Formats: sequence, structure tokens, C-alpha cells
Amino acid sequence: MAVQADLATVEGVDKLYEVVQGRKVDLLMANAGRGLGHAFLDQDWNRIRQVIDTNVTGTTCLIHRVGKDMRRRNEGRILITGSIAGFTPGSFQAVYNATKSYLNSFSFALREELRDTKVTVTCLMPGATETEFFARADMLDTKVGSEDKDDAAMVARMGFEAMMKGEGDIVTGLKN
Repeated sequence: MAVQADLATVEGVDKLYEVVQGRKVDLLMANAGRGLGHAFLDQDWNRIRQVIDTNVTGTTCLIHRVGKDMRRRNEGRILITGSIAGFTPGSFQAVYNATKSYLNSFSFALREELRDTKVTVTCLMPGATETEFFARADMLDTKVGSEDKDDAAMVARMGFEAMMKGEGDIVTGLKN
């Protein structure tokens, strides 16, 4: 069953969770995300809020709901898409980098909290990846937006394989 939901809102997370309630979720791949280029003070507040609400609030809410079910069953795997961008201050993408810093840190903390269970948490930390991200974030005119990027299928495969092995984190890309 396909579900269309805005994961930047609690209502969207509720809608998705209602559809899966009563079903056993073995894998949660928390990969919803937005970016936003340009100087922070030049950005529109509503777009800033969308980035924070999608990358942080919605992702955290969904993991909280599904993760509680996994912990109760004592089984499951969670893959959180953070980023290597979360390890550096991001001039002209300050909000995006800050949200990825949150996700990186959150995944490591949650993994530690679940250490004595059979629920694993893996943080996928890719670098620049060939997707629509840079166009949607209005970053095609930046250095990172115009350079060669990693293949999205390769990044996804490496993240999935790390999650299935129960690894704590994976950084993808030869440059990284």
C-alpha cells in the first residue's frame, strides 16, 4: 500500500504510522530530508522551518513511534541517514548541516541506549550523492552542487548492507 504523507508534520507521521500499526516493522530507513542553500539570514523562515521539521522533528517522531514497537518486540533495524556534512559547520547551508549533526549524534546515542536489545541503529553518512537534492536546495551553482557525486544506488546499497550487518555507522564515498 502506498502512502503519501508529509513527514515534516506530526500529522504526516501519524498518517504513516496509522497505516503500519498492527504490522511488524522489521526495518525502518529514516531517509526523508531537505536541504537549503544560501546564507542563513537571506533564507525564507518558512523554508528553514521545513528543513528542520523534515530532517529533525519528523524523523525523530517517526523513529520514536516505530522504535518503541521494535524495543517492545526486542527486534528490528533502524537506518538513519545523517551526513558527513554533520561534522562541519556549513557556511551557506548552516541549517542543513546543523540538522545532519543532530541526526548523526542522535543515531549514536540511540544505538547506545538500545545496546542491550536486539534493535540495531546504523547511521549512514554519505557525502555528495547524485540525487535531486542539490536542485531542490537551490545549490546547483555551488562547488559541491556542480561537482561529480556518488551514485545514489551505491550509497543506498552500502547503507542497507551496513544496517543488515548491525554496524553502527558507515561513511560512503571515496572522497570521504
